[in-house]
Amino acid sequence: MNDASWTIGIVLFVLVSFLLVGLRQKSRESLEYGFGGRYTGRIGGGAAIASNWMSAASLMGLGGIIYLQGYQALAYVIGWTGGYVLLLVLLASQIRRFGKFTAPDFIAERYGSPVARFLAALISIGISIIYCTAQFKGIGLLFSFMLGVEYNRAVLYGGAAVVSYLVIAGALGVPRNQQMLYFVICVSFIVPLMWLAHHLGYFWILPQFGYGEAISDLARQYQIDFTLPFTSGTLFGWVSLCFTLMVGTAGLPHVLSRFYTVPNVRDARWSVVWGLFFIALIYWSAPAFAVFGRLLEVRTGIRLPPPAAERMADLVVMKTAVLAGMPGWLVGVLAAGALSAAFFTVAGLLMTGAASVSYDLYYCLINPKANESDRMAVAKGSTLVLAGIVLLLALNPWGLIVQITALAFALAGNTLFPLLLLGIWWDRANRYGAIAGMLVGLCCTFAQPLLGGTFPILAQLFPLTSSALCGAPLVILVMIAVSLATKPPPDAMRDFLEHEVHGHLD
Repeated sequence: MNDASWTIGIVLFVLVSFLLVGLRQKSRESLEYGFGGRYTGRIGGGAAIASNWMSAASLMGLGGIIYLQGYQALAYVIGWTGGYVLLLVLLASQIRRFGKFTAPDFIAERYGSPVARFLAALISIGISIIYCTAQFKGIGLLFSFMLGVEYNRAVLYGGAAVVSYLVIAGALGVPRNQQMLYFVICVSFIVPLMWLAHHLGYFWILPQFGYGEAISDLARQYQIDFTLPFTSGTLFGWVSLCFTLMVGTAGLPHVLSRFYTVPNVRDARWSVVWGLFFIALIYWSAPAFAVFGRLLEVRTGIRLPPPAAERMADLVVMKTAVLAGMPGWLVGVLAAGALSAAFFTVAGLLMTGAASVSYDLYYCLINPKANESDRMAVAKGSTLVLAGIVLLLALNPWGLIVQITALAFALAGNTLFPLLLLGIWWDRANRYGAIAGMLVGLCCTFAQPLLGGTFPILAQLFPLTSSALCGAPLVILVMIAVSLATKPPPDAMRDFLEHEVHGHLD
């Protein structure tokens, strides 16, 4: 059995295992499509949060961007992990106590506006599409790597596989299944890293610490210094990207939905803590793959020009494994983890987008008399439509996996995060401020491609992947100004915030 056969065989085995588990746990009676699930304890909830978070951006893109940019790319690591700290401190328990399933549902209830619900639903759908596009790129690259076919054909194969999973197994993202997913991701990412560290002669028991010596060897022997700051960008660019990813994390719709599978606020808070720990285990490993990949290249005399390195970056984790001579079965384990993460992220995001269509748009705004089966039919049809849109976008991706993903975070950070923040912590925020804030947030997110050529200052202040450093504060100021200039929200909502959301400790 050759190495390629090993890789394909192990990937199929893992995916079929998930399919069988999903079929056993399939539920047709979820309250809302895509948000069902069992509660399995604080640690189990943390593993579910972590697996819900792991994606092609985490397992493939993060290593690739660090391989290219070194220190500059640590903004992704700090931003994505720091975002959960922000979420824990500012929103987790309060969102859980407020008691609404989706970001559009929270915004509609808090601000009392169908228009705000409509805008929030469209933004949630847009976030899901952009985020899914990055995942489809990762899936396409992995299928291309495994099958030896060109990228566009691999994207089509991968898209067909993802849709088949959704159609056959239904909502696979239930907590117990997500715990299994995290176990697979953790083992498939860290065990090959341990093999790499041992093979290269570094401390392999904790390779997340052992790769520091490899960084020193690169600097001393080959004059490649991963620790030099801002060689691939500026301090402003680093800070703005880090801030954007933090606030974007706190505003992502599919992340917020995890808080409704726990029975109380205290468990919601501890689930985030455990989730942050599980996420960090993976994020501490991604830089090691990047460093080992660069070290293997220079040791074997490979010096890729920048354009070639950028084209290869998103596959650097897999290429490093092959270049090191990793056994085929272990390469298959690594590929299975990355592909599983991408598959399940796409499934969760498509269901989040479909929930916005079926509940927030169709049921709440178009047909309030629709029954459960009608809403489920709309949700399933929306899933297929969204998958088709994502597939078309993924055939011609505009950037690296993490860059495409960062745009989704920028959109969430500029639009949903300010509404969640002020909606929880400032009872004077009203519907007019919310609507104005979302419109300004959309303008901030897409200022660079739309107006950057005409007004260069906008391109500098609102970079496409990191616009929230200037955008989110601007949106908050607009919301405050408009809210103060118009009538306050109803007293009932202000009393609810005071007594139910903030009025007691858990």
